[in-house]
Amino acid sequence: MLKKIYKIIIVPYTLFLLYLMFLGMGRFQYDENVVRIKPILSTIEFIEGTIRWEDIIRIVLGNVVMFIPFGFLGWIFPELKNLKNLLFSFMSAIVIVEALQYFTRMGICEIDDVILNTFGVYLGFLICGFLENKFSRWV
Repeated sequence: MLKKIYKIIIVPYTLFLLYLMFLGMGRFQYDENVVRIKPILSTIEFIEGTIRWEDIIRIVLGNVVMFIPFGFLGWIFPELKNLKNLLFSFMSAIVIVEALQYFTRMGICEIDDVILNTFGVYLGFLICGFLENKFSRWV
């Protein structure tokens, strides 16, 4: 049951996420290409420079939570039931998206986004395994 629902919603969800990454949340085209390649340090600098906790939660936690559904991709693509294959495939895709943000200047290409998004996929993979083990008749 859950797999059928997932198969229906993952494509529109992916398109919505791409919209947010390129056009949503008040995005604008930067005057120059921006890349941040200091792992974790740029997120720490963002947290230190941000006054409102809502912004920190929305950006940092959002970069994890919004990607949890991609941890379930093994339901559609059996080869992605293997964590190594899933993470390699996802990281390849998210690096392409981050590069597109850089080249279009519609966002910032950040290594921390790759790390946080991939952590979200990993959490989704763990949740998927839990659901399959505990609620196998509903999945």
